[in-house]
Amino acid sequence: MKPVIGVTCNYDPQDGLGLQSGVGIAGQDWLYLAGDYVYAVEKAGGIPVLLPRLKAMQELDPLLAKLDGVLVTGGHDVDPKNYGTRMIGQCGRIIPERDKMDLYITRYALANKKPFLGICRGIQILTTALGGTLYQDLESEGGYLKHFMGNSPREYSVHKNLVEKDSLLYTILCNDSVEVNSYHHQAVKNPGTKLKVTARSEDGVIEAVELKDAEVFTLGVQWHPEMMFTTQEQQNIFKAFVTAAANQ
Repeated sequence: MKPVIGVTCNYDPQDGLGLQSGVGIAGQDWLYLAGDYVYAVEKAGGIPVLLPRLKAMQELDPLLAKLDGVLVTGGHDVDPKNYGTRMIGQCGRIIPERDKMDLYITRYALANKKPFLGICRGIQILTTALGGTLYQDLESEGGYLKHFMGNSPREYSVHKNLVEKDSLLYTILCNDSVEVNSYHHQAVKNPGTKLKVTARSEDGVIEAVELKDAEVFTLGVQWHPEMMFTTQEQQNIFKAFVTAAANQ
């Protein structure tokens, strides 16, 4: 049987997705996911299973136990309360219910040594779960260049990341740099003591982290490789992840 990959869903309690698209019903909340995550996992040889938000997340444990790997996807900003600080004005919309869901699933995956891939918000959740901190807004807090390039096609590369040679990511890409898209204004600030930084953008933003002395595949990336999965280089990230899940 192909490896089964749990994929987290986005959650909106205010029907933002439905009302914006003109098909919403007032009062209806939504669980939803961009199709590229599913397609990238499928192309890599995995079976994607969407993980819902439950009011009692522990009820999901029997399903989580059967998974061969976990993918935490992109979405809204992470509530700064989760990493011990106050919100500033440049922080975007937060959804505490999704934070609770993603942190629970991430900590379960880490505790049970499930192969883990975090994308965009997913690298931020991984960092938060392990005691690190985030920039709430790169431009205002860190003085970095703009990293949310919403006017570019999703598969279009807008900057280069420099990859550490002594890393899982380098092993996957077989290259010390990678061209990436960029759809974020938050990023890892302090990765904490359990993660190591394995890629940075040309202006110094942390773009990839890995678990130190990891026993299983554990990788977070700040860009969106699923949007670029038609390129072999980006698809190799999913292939390596799914292969690690198959070998569990």
